[in-house]
Amino acid sequence: MRSLSLFLLLLLVIYSCETEKKKDIPTDENLQKEITSSGSESYPTQVYFGDTHLHTDLSMDAGAFGNRIGMDEAYQFARGDEVTSSTGIKTKLNKPLDFLVVADHSDGMGFFPDLMAGKEHVMQYEESVKWKKLIDEGKGGEAAIDIIKTFSQGNFPFKTNEVSMMTPVWKNVVDAAEKYNDPGRFTAFIGYEWTSLIKGNNLHRVVIYRDDGDVAIKQLPFTNEDSSDPERLWDNLENYEKNTGGKVLAIPHNGNLSNGMMFAETTVSGKAYDKNYVDRRARWEPLYEATQIKGDGEAHPFLSPNDEFADYENWDKGNLDMSEAKTNDMLQYEYTRSALKLGLKFKHELGTNPYKFGLIGSTDSHTSLATGDEDNFFGKASNVEPGKDRWNHPFIDSDKGVVNTWETIASGYAAVWAHENTRASLWDAMMRKETYATTGSRMTVRFFGGWDFTENDLGDAMVQMGYKKGVPMGGDLAKGEGKSPTFMVYALMDPDRGSLDRIQIVKGWLNEDGSLSEKVFDVVWSGDRKPGTDGKVPSVGNTVNTEDATWDNSIGATELKKVWTDPDFDPAAEAFYYVRVLEIPTPRWTLYDKVRYGAELSDEVPLTSTERAYTSPIWYSPTY
Repeated sequence: MRSLSLFLLLLLVIYSCETEKKKDIPTDENLQKEITSSGSESYPTQVYFGDTHLHTDLSMDAGAFGNRIGMDEAYQFARGDEVTSSTGIKTKLNKPLDFLVVADHSDGMGFFPDLMAGKEHVMQYEESVKWKKLIDEGKGGEAAIDIIKTFSQGNFPFKTNEVSMMTPVWKNVVDAAEKYNDPGRFTAFIGYEWTSLIKGNNLHRVVIYRDDGDVAIKQLPFTNEDSSDPERLWDNLENYEKNTGGKVLAIPHNGNLSNGMMFAETTVSGKAYDKNYVDRRARWEPLYEATQIKGDGEAHPFLSPNDEFADYENWDKGNLDMSEAKTNDMLQYEYTRSALKLGLKFKHELGTNPYKFGLIGSTDSHTSLATGDEDNFFGKASNVEPGKDRWNHPFIDSDKGVVNTWETIASGYAAVWAHENTRASLWDAMMRKETYATTGSRMTVRFFGGWDFTENDLGDAMVQMGYKKGVPMGGDLAKGEGKSPTFMVYALMDPDRGSLDRIQIVKGWLNEDGSLSEKVFDVVWSGDRKPGTDGKVPSVGNTVNTEDATWDNSIGATELKKVWTDPDFDPAAEAFYYVRVLEIPTPRWTLYDKVRYGAELSDEVPLTSTERAYTSPIWYSPTY
């Protein structure tokens, strides 16, 4: 590790002298392996990056929007191959992903290919005839919006869980995952998206199997046609495990489009939570997709007015189809941080925390291309792949409000600490919540909680000491005999992205009177900045050149690490802690479009982005 330290110091010298992006970043391919491995197989030593939420042309909305490439291209692209997009653009990832979940919508699985083929069982409905005509006339976007609105409001002309239509398509889905799954090199999970919509309010879940195809094929995916109630999904997952011996989990996403339903205090049927409900939700939903193309969901400035970084790519205008406008009272039931706080209250009242979830990011791309990179962003759907005018294309347009394509974000990826790159190892890591979300950067982040960490633990054996003396992200702190907890945090920059601004720890807790509180602590930061009188660390600055979409890493740090002790710890209070890592500002995808295509953007369009990562929390309870 001495050689690593010297190498990092050398890099920092280079950073201060160079201004070109590619000269400002570490290029040693072994750097990440060296810092994350300490020679033990008793704990995970490697982080794997992937996308757990990608749609192909099998999803009816993706197909209507113009997606004409399928699962083969999706897997090939994710593993690093060059493919041709639906609009004819050749593209590949700068760095391959380690794993992928093709999560096409279970409802209408196989509908779009049959629509395009004009098959009788689909074309007998006047709506299908209308949609086919629009697509043939080059109005696929109009058809897609109408399909989404019709489905959102429960007015689809036929059953979208038709067994005869789903069965062969599900077999193709399973077969494709089996074909591309390459244990140790690339993991192709079997999965789908359960597309629950209640009058346009988004309660979607991505379902991921631990199993291979011979087990997953035994039961068809659950659909919104079957039920829009998550409790019925859990019934289905329980039956699958009981009947097949398999294992499966569900990941909710897009709480910001649920209009207060995702993390509500009552069930879909309007009943107050009881012990059975909170136990089951905690059992089946160990993770939450905190960031994706349709907005970042970590925090909101209305809920966290003292957090200057809470206003990041928020979507707060309405629900999925904009049939109902957003109101402020909905927000606390939609965002990650507020949900984590609500979970503490339920833990105190019912004995189980239903919102005790780990964090991941993923794309929700409907292009078959898992692109979470700002300089390689292919948009939400194939009708807004790279081009001069896509920024101004209306993503959602209704009398309740408009969301434009420039408001979509190149986000995100799921980071998983696992023993190896296999279905079983990655899935098990997801279940234990040893995961973090990124908005596209592949920075390396470690987070441990304990009672006795010291600065000496940040040395060569940092990871070993983290597991020996504490618990990793996603874990629970046992009582500390009157001590305040200590946390060990570490972040290493993505060599292809911006350097690091700071590491923060976000704390939430339950007060004695039942109220909920939060605080964001700056733990360690780059440079010689000093906190102001308000206790906040000043801005790191901005090196982005908006004329040519470049930046330099003359500010920021290659790595940051610290042992931090909670100065306000109350041993009687339920609490959680998670890490937020911030990069320096870098060009946003809109700036790349401006430079590449000469796009003339309006002043409201942001040109830079502060990429970030959010770890799964570590929880403390006086009743552990």
